[in-house]
Amino acid sequence: MKRLMALGCILLPFVAVSCDSGSGSSTTKKLKVHVVGANDLGLHWIAKDYSVFAVLPPYNVVRAQVVRQAGAGLPEVLDDSKVELRYSASSALGAAPNSTSLAKTDFWDHAEDLFGVRLEPGEGLGGSYMPADAPKPGPQAMEFDAERNEWVIRGLPITPIDDVGGLDSYPLLRITAFSKQTHKELAHLDVVVPVSDESDCGRCHETGGVAAREPSTFPGVPPTVVWSQATDRDVQMKENILILHDLRNETHLYTSQPVLCADCHYVAALDFAGAGPTGMQCYRASLSRVIHQTHGFARDEFGELVFPETGAMEDTCYSCHPGHEARALRGAMRSGGLECIDCHGNLLAVGGAFRLRPGGSLDGKWDGSERRPWVDMPRCQSCHTGDALVRLTDPDALYSDDGMRLQQAYRMRDESASTFLAPNPRFAENPKTRYRDSLGHGGLACENCHGSTHTEWPNGKLRTSDNLAAYELQKHSGVLVECKTCHPGESLPVNVAGPHGLHNVGDLRFVQDHGSFFAADHALCKACHGVEFEGTVLSRAHAERSFALAPGRVVHLAKGQTVDCGLCHAKPPKATGLQACLPANGLVPKP
Repeated sequence: MKRLMALGCILLPFVAVSCDSGSGSSTTKKLKVHVVGANDLGLHWIAKDYSVFAVLPPYNVVRAQVVRQAGAGLPEVLDDSKVELRYSASSALGAAPNSTSLAKTDFWDHAEDLFGVRLEPGEGLGGSYMPADAPKPGPQAMEFDAERNEWVIRGLPITPIDDVGGLDSYPLLRITAFSKQTHKELAHLDVVVPVSDESDCGRCHETGGVAAREPSTFPGVPPTVVWSQATDRDVQMKENILILHDLRNETHLYTSQPVLCADCHYVAALDFAGAGPTGMQCYRASLSRVIHQTHGFARDEFGELVFPETGAMEDTCYSCHPGHEARALRGAMRSGGLECIDCHGNLLAVGGAFRLRPGGSLDGKWDGSERRPWVDMPRCQSCHTGDALVRLTDPDALYSDDGMRLQQAYRMRDESASTFLAPNPRFAENPKTRYRDSLGHGGLACENCHGSTHTEWPNGKLRTSDNLAAYELQKHSGVLVECKTCHPGESLPVNVAGPHGLHNVGDLRFVQDHGSFFAADHALCKACHGVEFEGTVLSRAHAERSFALAPGRVVHLAKGQTVDCGLCHAKPPKATGLQACLPANGLVPKP
């Protein structure tokens, strides 16, 4: 078991739907156990049809951790010596559960031809099953990863079709923790497991589209080519893609169906062992590079780019990625007005058409080379570059209206979209590590407290499946921030050593005693509350709160309200000797 340490540059605290875990003594107070977890990506992509070719299989990854409160001292992150985790189908918000995939996809009809492995019906490439498809139907055991001290479902073969045939791209799994000793349930959490088959290449590749017209005017394609006549639109556009590939590359894919693109082009998402390119992949560009560059340079019969360099994601990314309905990007950053291009760059940048600038690669080893797909990704610190005292200042950075965060993760006019490295690591991931693989507060995964990549909490639509876990855990949507959920009562000392340097949240003790912290080092306050104590985006209230400061005097905070020093008392003067202006309880009455 690992203790939750009070680190200075880490995740926001967390909570969970929980039961009580007794110690066996009638005189010992029962301790709460919590489950925290998340899908590793905001939306996984599967195909409607696997009979022609495949890019990705059904393969969701869900991770979870278990925390036990302590009566005194720090909570514990429990390992597999104490608990075991199982997953089952769940439902909420009027949706039906999603417990089976067997009758919802033709994946298992073609899995052996595509991936070279013989799978049992319902078995995923990672060995997991949907709960109703397993040899022994019902809740299924999760695998324990000792290195990260977490449980994992690897490659869950889930589809976006619920058990009554309805479309649901945001199904729920219930992750339940059981005592290893008593086998009793300790806690559970409903986690959204997003998946979509919405990807649609038909805009260009259905017969009659810009890339499959008769007579053909597409470069490198004879005008007499015969395009697919399949009646199924998904099959038709996929066959046309193979026909086009054969014509332009002298291959024979159309007669080799079903085809796995990764047989020739490296796909990092399918490199489960991290071996790198093998076989024919060593002699060809990665699939990401081929797809993004080909479409980034593609022009129609009028010589116009099919996908404009600065086009909106609905006209570019969502032409292939899900999507117009499922919304791959739908979390807090989307609510803040960001689009895919603001973090990843355009098609050519994603495809590695330009060499990365210094600092642009994840580990620094690939600077000056082409971007590595799924590795050299945008970073949290590239836009969240610090605090009110120390943050990025660059004339080519595109700042948001608050003057602190960036609206673009890379310099303006940088064709390679090489993301910034922050001068202040307050909001940085682990060194040389992607956000979704980073650990923070006492070893908790970043995604368990902030939400999945591309759907960081909160989703702009309240009470969606995306927000459900956060809402149930802390009774309001948004990043998990309530200390009291894992540090019960007053067990957590008043401090400023929380995640990202956070102080106790929603705690009247800190309100009453913060003057002593200010007197010791007023820079601690300025970092988030502003150089002039005017309040910043970092000092906004995450929930509605009220504090009784004195008899008959209550201060109310609305959710999202910026907290500045003038809210409760006079702002400190700019002169030295600041501690002289504050009494011990930190409250200076307003004049």
